[in-house]
Amino acid sequence: MPMHAQQIKDLLRTSFPDAKIIVEGDDGVHMSASVTDESFRGKNRVQQQRAVYAALKGKMDGKDGELHALALTTRVPD
Repeated sequence: MPMHAQQIKDLLRTSFPDAKIIVEGDDGVHMSASVTDESFRGKNRVQQQRAVYAALKGKMDGKDGELHALALTTRVPD
């Protein structure tokens, strides 16, 4: 079952309550997300993206994952 943008946003909001989160895409399988959060400060891009993928709680795991692809951008607030 594909995931809708709001479902992805809700999962991310649980781990990043104060983040600016933008999720786009309309096919429910190939989506993009931008997460801007203070918790990323001092972390490299790989660490930031791992934190986001962890927040998705396995929704991208394996060939039967609900979310096939997520183009991800992470940032620290200005």
